[in-house]
Amino acid sequence: MPAESGESMEFTLVLPVLPLDGEVVLPGMVVPLDLSDAEIRAAVEAAQAAARAESGKPKVLLVPRIDGTYARTGVLGTVEQVGRLADGDPGALVKGRHRVRIGAGTTGPGAALWVEGARVEETVPDPLPGQVTDLVKEYKALATTWLRKRGAWQVVDRVQAIDDVSALADNSGYSPFLTTDQKTELLETTDPVARLRLAAQQLRDHLAEQDVAETIAKDVQEGVDKQQREFLLRRQLEAVRKELRELNGDGPDAAEESDDYRARVEAADLPERVREAALKEVEKLERSSDQSPEGSWIRTWLDTVLEMPWNERTEDAYDIQGAKEILDAEHAGLVDVKARITEYLAVRKRRGERGLGVIGGRRGGAVLALVGPPGVGKTSLGESVAHAMGRKFVRVALGGVRDEAEIRGHRRTYVGALPGRIVRAVKEAGSMNPVVLLDEIDKVGSDFRGDPAAALLEVLDPAQNHTFRDHYLEVELDLSDVVFLATANVLEAIPEALADRMEIVRLDGYTEDEKVVIARDHLLPRQLERAGLTGDEVTLEEGALRKLAGEYTREAGVRTLERTVARLLRKVAAQHELGERELPFTVGEEDLRALVGRPHHVPESAQDPAERRTAVPGVATGLAVTGAGGDVLYVEASLADPETGAAGLTLTGQLGDVMKESAQIALSFLRSHGAELELPVADLKDRGVHIHFPAGAVPKDGPSAGITMTTALASLLSGRLVRTDVAMTGEVSLTGRVLPIGGLKQKLLAAHRAGVTTVVIPKRNEPDLDDVPAEVLEKLDVHAVTDVRQVLELALAPAATVAKVPVAA
Repeated sequence: MPAESGESMEFTLVLPVLPLDGEVVLPGMVVPLDLSDAEIRAAVEAAQAAARAESGKPKVLLVPRIDGTYARTGVLGTVEQVGRLADGDPGALVKGRHRVRIGAGTTGPGAALWVEGARVEETVPDPLPGQVTDLVKEYKALATTWLRKRGAWQVVDRVQAIDDVSALADNSGYSPFLTTDQKTELLETTDPVARLRLAAQQLRDHLAEQDVAETIAKDVQEGVDKQQREFLLRRQLEAVRKELRELNGDGPDAAEESDDYRARVEAADLPERVREAALKEVEKLERSSDQSPEGSWIRTWLDTVLEMPWNERTEDAYDIQGAKEILDAEHAGLVDVKARITEYLAVRKRRGERGLGVIGGRRGGAVLALVGPPGVGKTSLGESVAHAMGRKFVRVALGGVRDEAEIRGHRRTYVGALPGRIVRAVKEAGSMNPVVLLDEIDKVGSDFRGDPAAALLEVLDPAQNHTFRDHYLEVELDLSDVVFLATANVLEAIPEALADRMEIVRLDGYTEDEKVVIARDHLLPRQLERAGLTGDEVTLEEGALRKLAGEYTREAGVRTLERTVARLLRKVAAQHELGERELPFTVGEEDLRALVGRPHHVPESAQDPAERRTAVPGVATGLAVTGAGGDVLYVEASLADPETGAAGLTLTGQLGDVMKESAQIALSFLRSHGAELELPVADLKDRGVHIHFPAGAVPKDGPSAGITMTTALASLLSGRLVRTDVAMTGEVSLTGRVLPIGGLKQKLLAAHRAGVTTVVIPKRNEPDLDDVPAEVLEKLDVHAVTDVRQVLELALAPAATVAKVPVAA
């Protein structure tokens, strides 16, 4: 046990070490030691042997030993007396004298460990400064308070009589509440003033802990006394009510409703805070009269609270492969959505296995927003998620909701007040962790009754919804384990703050092949059952299903396709009942016209060349995104007669400001680069230019029709037709650059449905092709361009092509 490095001390003492396991002796303390311990007995015997040679009291070095490690500082102690302890075992009485800094080991008589040591000199300023005097007074006051609480009045005078700073600080070694580490810290603090300050702080902390413990004990006792008084008073109240019932002739069987509610609340498995709130309401019910309207409000509230599944939860099915198979079986396509749900289940499983299910009072809920056109299966996907997870499923329709109270509930002061739809959904599910589908979240409106979308901010925030408070319940409801799925047709209609709290998953519609699979595996069996038919009686060939999907119902989803299949099966069933058709019957492509009429969406490429829209110069085919998915957009351009039409640009088709600006940019580009493109731009100066977008009743906006308008104007000026099989999308700049656009996947799906074979897209949108199904890309010739000149080379027919415009008879 060498001295600390850097210390310069003269080790003049040679002492036997008396180790103290878990004990610390400070200077001035007198302690009895048990000599039955071999190490202690060896140290005392060695000290006695050394004392006989020096004719003085035996001296030992008292050193704390904590977990086998000796302290760096010990206390020189003198053996005052050797005899028997109270229990009859041999013992010695040792008194601590002063601190000793321990040096290196040495040799000595006996079996004890001998070390060199140096006395630690402690200096105290004389006279004492004012701060030290105040510290002495404070310590004595704290020690007196503590001793009086313990009833040790005889020790108070002894402490008050100590004037030496060092001795006063070392006197705290008798304190039983100090730990070994705290006493060791006092031992190794050589500055008397610093040691007294440390002792005062330890005593102050202990008194504060005692005050807290006494307050808690007092509160517990008061609570017990209150419960006993309440129990006694309730029994007396019950006896009085019994006498009153007998006096009024009601009989002893007329049960008190309030007693029934109290029993139900006490028997229910409620969280502590909810139980306290419910018991307060029961007390109000007991005090209210039968004629008071408040009684009915309280009963309704209590019924709602008691019906809530506060501690009910369903166990999640963590069979990831099984969940994936369920999703694949119930939905064709939608690869991204099903992959995201599978990822969520896999993460929840791993967190549960590692004990991370609940962190900070919150669980790992999820908020997914399924955004896509109508009929792609957003709502039914929510049911499949619940099925895959083994959870209860509840659908909350938000379309047209304008009242904030529909989300947060009404205040109980109103007549007919009810909890909000979120609380009602949890109650309906009978579980605190259902899958809640918030249907049509983009259709939520706002008026003078508040903004429901703003009320949903807390509901859909995983960092807040573990303490959701409904205005009706007025108790905290934990929604952190609820899986919220929201559906929307238009992402832009969702408020930005609300969309930021959700993970957006896009459903961009189905390919024709996916529609055929969905119709064959899902729609047809369901509609056969509804029509009272079986699969053995009516069969639809794949070619018929493909023609229904491509030419009868051109849409992003499959809702119209299902209605068409239902209409076809009803027709077959009716013909069979009328005796016009024998069953079984196989429906082929040639039978569709007789059953469901003519096709409504014949591809442009399948029409007569003279009847196509692009059969005249000035008409180009563009691609757009609407609320119903992607669609084909035609742009028509014409030049006015210089004698009858005014110069300038005219735009029609209910266009937005951005689309109007795109038309101006297209016209400016052709005026400034007409000579380079070999276009007769002189016509643009004297003749009016009219650009029209058919389907004028549909609002249109956005910059992605820029190259389409440029191509239509170039076709008009050059007299060259636009290729029928070409569609395009891209924003145009004044210099002719083709800039990126959004919604590329939906636009390419629309081009595929319309029978287009060549598509022109911006070069910077090339990475977005990874999201497009492979079977669609195989049937499309996609050209990525950076300049309008490349677009014109691809889209315009050769100059030798002459437009044949039909002449009206």
